[in-house]
Amino acid sequence: MILSASRRTDIPQYYSEWFFNRLNEGYLYVKNPMNSHQISKIDLSPDQVELIVFWTKNPKPMLKRLSKLGPIPCYIQFTLTGYGREIEPGLPDKKELLRIFCQTADLIGADKVVWRYDPIFVNSRYQEDYHLRAFEQIAKALQGYTGKVTISFLDWYGKTARNMRGIEVEALSEERMLRISKAMADIAGFWGMRVETCAESLDLSQAGVFPGSCIDPVLAEQILGVPVRNRKDKNQRKGCGCMESVEIGTYDTCPAGCRYCYANDSQASVKRRRLLYDVHSPLLCGRIEKGDKITERKAGSIRKFVDEPLNFGQ
Repeated sequence: MILSASRRTDIPQYYSEWFFNRLNEGYLYVKNPMNSHQISKIDLSPDQVELIVFWTKNPKPMLKRLSKLGPIPCYIQFTLTGYGREIEPGLPDKKELLRIFCQTADLIGADKVVWRYDPIFVNSRYQEDYHLRAFEQIAKALQGYTGKVTISFLDWYGKTARNMRGIEVEALSEERMLRISKAMADIAGFWGMRVETCAESLDLSQAGVFPGSCIDPVLAEQILGVPVRNRKDKNQRKGCGCMESVEIGTYDTCPAGCRYCYANDSQASVKRRRLLYDVHSPLLCGRIEKGDKITERKAGSIRKFVDEPLNFGQ
């Protein structure tokens, strides 16, 4: 199976000690976000975990621990945008993040670090030309340190709408999204990268940008060196191209405070949830409660095995 760590929170930046403690213990628990009394037990042994996909805006706290993954390979989705502190208040300076990105690529390989410039929104400060200048500055700095950049335009989830209150956002026509995407594809191509989209409903192929997969079967095959079963993840959005994975994060636990966040209800909810954080607990920011039911999560191998040859009695 593939572990997703995590769409719901930034485990590398804030919970790497917990994650590697769980890896050492060989299992963790994940509560169903739709029913908190349903808990899945996830086997973290190398026999079960074939690949880990980390999602982060700052993997620095995790880098010194990556050797503890042992035989389990990984790749990293690294979000790096041009927004300032009023949009991304919990992040280091962007020059420091560029240095960390390059350090990460040097450590695990440029083919295993995917740059994300998303979500994109436009307002009086962050106009198209601002995004394109920021995108080019980042692309230039990351030349040779990644070959892929993922983009998407802001989606208005309920939590996103609440977190974006007070932030001006302009409506984007299809023409403007195509224009921005085409310009980013041209810039990325110049610096040796290709651009893909993440669950974007608009067809951007005429801009030279095609749908991508964050849990990527192509990259998984390259890393594992074997064909994989590309089973679509039914738990994701219709336009999502990701293959199946096991999500291990918890909502309302990321303290970064990004205003476009879809995973936190509010910073107050994050503070309450983080009061439950225990680096030695099998649950991330949670406790076992009366009425909880723990079930071992079974997940098949993602490897596609070749059938044995037919025996014709010769």
